[in-house]
Amino acid sequence: MYSGGFTVRKVTMASISNALSLKHGLSLWCPQSTPSVNRISQPCSISSTNFRRRSFSVSASSFANENREFVIVGGGNAAGYAARTFVEHGMADGKLCIVSKEAYAPYERPALTKGYLFPHDKKPARLPGFHTCVGSGGERQTPDWYKEKGIEMLHEDPVSDIDIEKQTLKTSSGKLLKFGSLIIATGCTASRFPDKIGGNLSGVHYVRDVADANSLISSLEKAKKVVVVGGGYIGMEVAAAAVAWKVDTTIIFPEEHLMTRLFTPSLAQKYEQLYQDFGVKFVKGASISNLEAGSDGHVVGVKLANGSIIEADTVVVGIGAKPAVGPFESVGLNTTVGGIQVDGLFRTSIPGIFAIGDVAAFPLKIYDRTTRVEHVDHARRSAQHCVKSLLTAHTDTYDYLPYFYSRVFEYEGSPRKVWWQFFGDNVGETVEIGNFDPKVATFWIDSGKLKGVLLESGSPEEFQLLPKIARSQPFVDKAKLEKASSVEEALEIVQSSLKVEAAV
Repeated sequence: MYSGGFTVRKVTMASISNALSLKHGLSLWCPQSTPSVNRISQPCSISSTNFRRRSFSVSASSFANENREFVIVGGGNAAGYAARTFVEHGMADGKLCIVSKEAYAPYERPALTKGYLFPHDKKPARLPGFHTCVGSGGERQTPDWYKEKGIEMLHEDPVSDIDIEKQTLKTSSGKLLKFGSLIIATGCTASRFPDKIGGNLSGVHYVRDVADANSLISSLEKAKKVVVVGGGYIGMEVAAAAVAWKVDTTIIFPEEHLMTRLFTPSLAQKYEQLYQDFGVKFVKGASISNLEAGSDGHVVGVKLANGSIIEADTVVVGIGAKPAVGPFESVGLNTTVGGIQVDGLFRTSIPGIFAIGDVAAFPLKIYDRTTRVEHVDHARRSAQHCVKSLLTAHTDTYDYLPYFYSRVFEYEGSPRKVWWQFFGDNVGETVEIGNFDPKVATFWIDSGKLKGVLLESGSPEEFQLLPKIARSQPFVDKAKLEKASSVEEALEIVQSSLKVEAAV
């Protein structure tokens, strides 16, 4: 997840990136990365039978976990929201164990590339301030909260093996854990540059957890020239944070403009101009040959395929992520979108084993295709839906509406704050309304139906309208929409289309 940022990559992007061989410069989208695709339709082959909670007998005291009825593997957003749902159903105390590679109780991960990176004098976010579930207005679940609720927490000890038949897990430290029902919430890992081209040099950073963010902050405190590799969510958010540190900042990416997965060229140009107004430089359409090191082994620059070198003492790599399947391949993978295949209740092909959040390949009901979404909203909702289905007679299929957002330049003293939201599907023709002063809206229309909408700097009421529009997919008069003189008028036109359809 990442980020309040999302990952939804198109097959065509992956194909193009993979075509860039190492001898012509390393593609910024690493070939070994598994794309998160939201355009592929694929039937879900999981049987709907035999999915009751599994029971088990405890005949030995050799297991390291005391709570064995339910085990969650993973310590991110999905795990925190799943824990809350277990508590709400009275099924956590003495029953639930969470095992994680994280050193901290679950937290709202999007903060790591936003407020967490602010300079010390700009009121940066810090734990325990953003433990789940504060991101959705819920209670702050500190370590004491888990203790009070009787939830067993095993930190900094990732699962390394699973025995499906024996219903056991083995951790990296050698602990043996028992489970009745298992929820895999392992999320994603950052795609990295290979070590042989400098991917592991001192001063090179990848942001996935608190330790990563702390390491980056230590570099930003001393940095003079920062290079951000990647023009997606991570790149945009980290670059915006670097501006607050008043350091020379450059973004490098292989595409023609920022956020090609979502932004139109026209929309991207507006955001690029804003970043340039903040002093950020862009190097577009570039492939990277390697990261250059000084005599002390610290990064000193980024060498491009054309031979030019961009000087840097800090490099942040944001080139996507891979589902953290780890030892769970035997549970059943989706080879098209990556991750673990589940059905509409997040059940895998193995009775009693579930997968949620970024790692789950699930049926996207509204668009009739299988997808994998790396976004905090899906992590929260999938966790709640899965646990509710596990513990109750709830059998409604997960009906997710894709939602992505970003908030940047929100530090104290910033002359312009950016906050956009997108709902729906970015397919078809586009209509853009507004001059980015501060509002701008983009509408995606396919076969006359409004499929998706992005709004920058909307009011609370306008943002609340977006999911209604995207889910209803009303027929819209494109010509009339194009003539709208303002974002407000455009939204009124779309809203009137909703009312017309409701009256029919």
